[in-house]
Amino acid sequence: MSDTPNLRQAALDYHEFPKPGKLEIRATKPLANGRDLARAYSPGVAEACLEIKNDPTTAARYTSRGNLVAVVTNGTAVLGLGNIGALASKPVMEGKAVLFKKFANIDCFDIEVDQADPEKLADIVCALEPSFGAINLEDIKAPECFTVERICRERMNIPVFHDDQHGTAIVVGAAVKNALYVAKKRFEDIKIVSTGGGAAGIACLNMLLKLGVKRENVWLCDIHGLVYEGREVDMNPIKSEYAQKSDLRTLDDVIPDADLFLGLSGPGVLSPEMVQKMAKRPIIFALANPTPEILPDLARAVAPDAIIATGRSDFPNQVNNVLCFPFIFRGALDVGATTINDEMKLACIDGIAALARATTSAEAAAAYQGEQMTFGSDYLIPKPFDPRLIGIVSSAVAKAAMETGVATRPIDDMVAYKRKLDGSVFKSALLMRPVFEAARTSPRRLVFAEGEDERVLRAAQAIIEETVETPILIGRPEVIERRIEKAGLTLKLGENIDLVNPENDPRYRDYWETYHSLMARRGVSPDIARAVMRTNTTAIGAVMVHRGEADSMICGTFGETRWHLNYVQQVLGREGLRPHGALSMMILEDGPLFIADTQVHLHPNPEQIAEIAVGAARHVRRFGIEPRIAFCSQSQFGNQGEGTGGRLRAAIRLLDAANHDFCYEGEMNIDTALDPELRERMLPGNRMDGAANVLIFAHADAASGVRNILKMKGGGLEVGPILMGMGNRAHVVSPSITARGLLNMGAIAGTPVEHYG
Repeated sequence: MSDTPNLRQAALDYHEFPKPGKLEIRATKPLANGRDLARAYSPGVAEACLEIKNDPTTAARYTSRGNLVAVVTNGTAVLGLGNIGALASKPVMEGKAVLFKKFANIDCFDIEVDQADPEKLADIVCALEPSFGAINLEDIKAPECFTVERICRERMNIPVFHDDQHGTAIVVGAAVKNALYVAKKRFEDIKIVSTGGGAAGIACLNMLLKLGVKRENVWLCDIHGLVYEGREVDMNPIKSEYAQKSDLRTLDDVIPDADLFLGLSGPGVLSPEMVQKMAKRPIIFALANPTPEILPDLARAVAPDAIIATGRSDFPNQVNNVLCFPFIFRGALDVGATTINDEMKLACIDGIAALARATTSAEAAAAYQGEQMTFGSDYLIPKPFDPRLIGIVSSAVAKAAMETGVATRPIDDMVAYKRKLDGSVFKSALLMRPVFEAARTSPRRLVFAEGEDERVLRAAQAIIEETVETPILIGRPEVIERRIEKAGLTLKLGENIDLVNPENDPRYRDYWETYHSLMARRGVSPDIARAVMRTNTTAIGAVMVHRGEADSMICGTFGETRWHLNYVQQVLGREGLRPHGALSMMILEDGPLFIADTQVHLHPNPEQIAEIAVGAARHVRRFGIEPRIAFCSQSQFGNQGEGTGGRLRAAIRLLDAANHDFCYEGEMNIDTALDPELRERMLPGNRMDGAANVLIFAHADAASGVRNILKMKGGGLEVGPILMGMGNRAHVVSPSITARGLLNMGAIAGTPVEHYG
């Protein structure tokens, strides 16, 4: 329940506005004319129906079934609310569907069934098999949930997964695995005391046995005390499997020397006095919601070295099923699994646990700003918004399904499959692949002017992991080391990363003398040169590239672009290099769109516009894309004499005279550039086929405006800006760039010149 009236109203408003509920259905195919209608429905739909009748496996090709999950409940055990009924549970089930879509791009229908009888409920679920690729059972009370799942698994040939049982068990398994790693203990040696004999509690214990815990070392308690042999009160066959042969009767009796307390019961069940009786370095999983069995500060007051997890997001180590269910279903659906077996669950555990021990992703750090996310007692499992989960966990699940023979559509290339999964969350991954492959062919030294920025540090970590480049950071070592530690990175100054300290570097004299020699006749005295080399990290980076101590530089994570560009030109412009323009790749839902010039020329003349086009064509081809360049203006094919149209037409005449080998057309409106049918009506027989993928403007305000609108309102992801004309020796990025964006720019800067001309 919400804590305040304001929070309560905010939650209600969230569900009501701008339209009721959290889900809607959208068509995936066009339906704009009679031809579309004939294919979507009668008579064309009959062809798909007949194909499926002849071969049922083709349903995954011609319908959404292969990516469709049903979340089914009767509302008898809704988390934190109890038996509220099927209708009242609908907001929870809609929320579950939203999580499926958000984290794994799985389509989902929520189905609330007003049926308490487990066998009848199972009959209803089984009858749904033709509609869905998998079933997620949710919030069905114990022990009926065990019956429903057993019947459905026996009768259905698609995965059936009761998330309250197995999702919780998988995340608990991963967290316990890492907690034991931190505490230097082993599954086979630990004593477990558990409270809660419901579906989740029993499933967690079953999973811990599979991980190596000994049955005789598990002590299960419920509201009536210890589950012991001969007890008759509130017992069932599932709970009886954990009955101990013992004279002990209470939680307080069995807690001494326990290594792990696993609570899935209610608030205040575990007292500080009980914690004091536990083994050294106790592991406490107090997972009751909203109030845990013991609050972390009370436990740590008597056991400062305790390793603690809860079910709440306001404490470290939140055991959250969203770490599991989207990704185990993703892997199962992609291979057409007929079930989700133990091997797939264990693979899921291994993937989640391993990811927590790796360095934290920049995206997760951004989503949880201010939280410490370094592997250890307060960071046992990754955060739900870590985008690496889908690639690591889903591919591990798919592999386990194939190895155990339950996959009906095995994947031939698991490396490509994981790459595709990563590409579903890292929108730049597939487009950047040829650039990364080129960057791996030559070890280059890349200097970051703003080396103290956390985004730069995370990008440097990724560059080390994904390329053969050597990052060089400009910044104060004590600041950089402190931020590396806080971010949980494995960067080591002087080992896997180089450093230039502007406050105290042995190369300082060489640097200021170099800068002075370049700028002596441009009003820069030795004193000014000394000051610049102490304070201006962009100038320092440019001098390093000029001296051959770095191959390329990246700057601009803060400050104004033209300020940075001034120092880049001062130093590197002496080598015959001259910035032609800035090119941004905007990755949109339907593919990439390149925009230029976004930074360098405010009002480019025809010669500069032609240079921008030539450079853009060259760089677009680096991504394995054939450029189709549109010169964009308010004018359309010569219909206006004023504005930018005249300069664009002059640029086109220059390109025509040079006989270039790439496609270009203009000048035209943006909609004409992107709509081939409209363009054909405006200028029949024009020289461009298909939609333009490069838009060039004769005014930086227009180019930058289009770029920012696509980024902020169109959901576009920017790669760039790429500084053209500098021989790949310098790039000036935007202050809004992310760590992933810096990694992409690092790969671009790390590509040898011969790869793009």
